[in-house]
Amino acid sequence: MKFVVLETSSEWCSVALWRDGEISSRERRAGQRHSELALPMLMELLHESSTQLTHLDAIAYGAGPGSFTGLRIACGLAQGLALARGLRVIGVSSLETIAQECGAPRVVACIDARMREVYYAALERTDAGWREVIAAQCVAPHAVPRPAGEDWIGAGSGFAAYGAMGFARVLPEVHPTAAAIAELAAPRLERGDGVDAALAAPIYVRDKVAFTQEELQKR
Repeated sequence: MKFVVLETSSEWCSVALWRDGEISSRERRAGQRHSELALPMLMELLHESSTQLTHLDAIAYGAGPGSFTGLRIACGLAQGLALARGLRVIGVSSLETIAQECGAPRVVACIDARMREVYYAALERTDAGWREVIAAQCVAPHAVPRPAGEDWIGAGSGFAAYGAMGFARVLPEVHPTAAAIAELAAPRLERGDGVDAALAAPIYVRDKVAFTQEELQKR
């Protein structure tokens, strides 16, 4: 099985290629240049591995939550590449991807959502994959729900923005990567998961893109 991955939900832009269990990837700090960088990075990766788009079985992408613009870029590119070739598309949660990248068995994934909020979930690794102990939500940092137990590791940009939030160990530098998405997407694609490209969509978690000044003062 061969598939590519696009991840543009954070300030990083990364792409990956899965070929029968082997992962090749590239990553750059993109700022606001994701739309400019993602496709050339992917084409370069395919060229170096002597892989053509016609060889692919599917496209995976970072579905979110994260930057609204970044999520639309990855989803749109995945749709464009897949539609022309009749490929399946699969989106993978950014919070689950952070847990995968972190590597610990119990991870509180937390992404800075701006507007004094974070995207937040507590995930525990099981034999079947990651299980949500606390479901993905958008919440003010002072109101994050605490999972039971003391062996949780916090990971993600939310901890860089708002501190440890009561957790003993945090890794604020951990962010979603295309390589981690590839690890998560591979078993799902093997069992037939994925959707028609036209049905692919980002996972925003929060619908509002701005608050009024009065709303901000209440947070």
